[in-house]
Amino acid sequence: MMSTRLLANSASFMQRTYTLIGCLALIAFSGITLAADDQDEIAAHVLAAETALEQHEYQVAATEYQLAAALSDDPEIAKSATRVAYSYGFNEEGLVSAKRWTTLDPDDEEASLYVAQLYLRTGEIRESRQWFEKLLEKGDDPVDERLLALIPMLSREDPTNSYELMRQLARPHRKSVFAHYAVAVMALQAGDMETAGERAQEAIAIDPEWVKPHLLYARSLLLDGDEDGAIDYTSRLVGDDPDPDPEARLELAIMLVSAGRDDDALSQVNQILLEQPYRTDALRLMAIINFRLEHLDAARDDFEDLLESGNYRMDALYYLGRIADMEDDSEGAIRYYSQVVTGSNAVMSQSRAAGIMAEQGDADKALQHLTRFAEINPGYAVDMLRTKAQLLVSIDRHDDALELYDQVATYRPDSEGVQLGRAELLLRMGRTDDAIGHYRRAAERWPDSALTLNALGYTLADRTEKYAEAARLIKKALKLSPDSPAIMDSWGWVLYKQGKSDEAIGILENAYEKFHDPEIAGHIVEVLWSLDRKKEATELLGEAELLFPENDMLKKLREAYVPETP
Repeated sequence: MMSTRLLANSASFMQRTYTLIGCLALIAFSGITLAADDQDEIAAHVLAAETALEQHEYQVAATEYQLAAALSDDPEIAKSATRVAYSYGFNEEGLVSAKRWTTLDPDDEEASLYVAQLYLRTGEIRESRQWFEKLLEKGDDPVDERLLALIPMLSREDPTNSYELMRQLARPHRKSVFAHYAVAVMALQAGDMETAGERAQEAIAIDPEWVKPHLLYARSLLLDGDEDGAIDYTSRLVGDDPDPDPEARLELAIMLVSAGRDDDALSQVNQILLEQPYRTDALRLMAIINFRLEHLDAARDDFEDLLESGNYRMDALYYLGRIADMEDDSEGAIRYYSQVVTGSNAVMSQSRAAGIMAEQGDADKALQHLTRFAEINPGYAVDMLRTKAQLLVSIDRHDDALELYDQVATYRPDSEGVQLGRAELLLRMGRTDDAIGHYRRAAERWPDSALTLNALGYTLADRTEKYAEAARLIKKALKLSPDSPAIMDSWGWVLYKQGKSDEAIGILENAYEKFHDPEIAGHIVEVLWSLDRKKEATELLGEAELLFPENDMLKKLREAYVPETP
């Protein structure tokens, strides 16, 4: 049978050894009878896909594999086409290939799972539900219990879509504790705290002894802003039980950490480890708390123990990298960061590893590092293109960076972050009108995004004289995100530009108190200077320079203002 690549083994998956002759031989070996022209065309599409992958043209590769799958009756080609498209995030192409796969091999559950997931990714909830229902019915366990097994998978997808899917899947199981709990988890991830709390309480009413719904209810209180209520509820779970569930004590510790009560949290974790020294989840939390408290020697020991245990490896490597980074151990930081290949910290870790290489003066090595990581881990390939673009920006290779941003925007047209990053790069390149046009298009697409509204508003205030429009945009952003220091800074800056320095200064100082940022500090310096409070301005500038000695904005302010100090 023909098998072009298997994502289960990403290293072998990236070994592109096919030639046109090899493809023809494999098709012939599969036993499928095809016309010579069909064989040639299928092999040509596979070869084109492989070539495109070598050249990092990921969408071309997905399309070529899809075309090969459409022509071939071999389910292995459809499988490969599906996996390639899915891995690189081309959902429409992946869905077409996955459906072709199920047509060719209706009993393959992996194919059905891909169809279900890809329908979910494309927002077609009803179709996704129908495919997931078929899969759930095939298991030996009751369907409502199998809903719990979907939680980790759905948690990696869009939270709103996953929440709605779980609601629909759980609807026939209104008396099931598992169904209520599963919906509560997805509601929590989607930000619907009210439903999360209600569904958790429904589960508690059905089975009061099951601790997980209790902990989920407490978490819903915490995320809804009732920090004291959440801690009190969980504390009673622990205190009222003569033999408290370690899960409850661990959840209490997490809540205490979120409340900034690290020492109290550490006390809870120590109690867990005293009773159950093998609990690596508790060891992980203790390591993180020690890191937060800047007990770096203790944190390093904890994370090394965690690494040796074989559990939470990616977390341990990431934090060991951060510790080495903080201690200026560049080689150690690169070594640890480079090994973080999965999870939420993978992109950040690879970006920082490459950043250190660039700081050491070897930008080419840094770019090669990111390219190699993308080749070995195709699921992060587009993220690595964006990371390479950001690295190129940092070393002033703006034209190369823009080329990559254009490529990423083609692959991820619905990514707000990509669009804003491209606009910011245009600003750096001095292409103000192009940047503003790009920001405007983003604002039309995401009209209720505080991030986009603020980016456009601040740019108009800083680079043009359209202060009234800038003020309207920033004011709307501030209503959407009233506690954002960045938006507060923009609001203070536009007030200053409108000649309202007395109003601006308090807002800017409040923003700086929330977040010590060199740009906010620079804005305060300029406003203080306009108010003839030159001594305060000079003092703040000196303090900011101690925190951010390499910041170009602060250097320019010193050149512009300090020589005039009386």
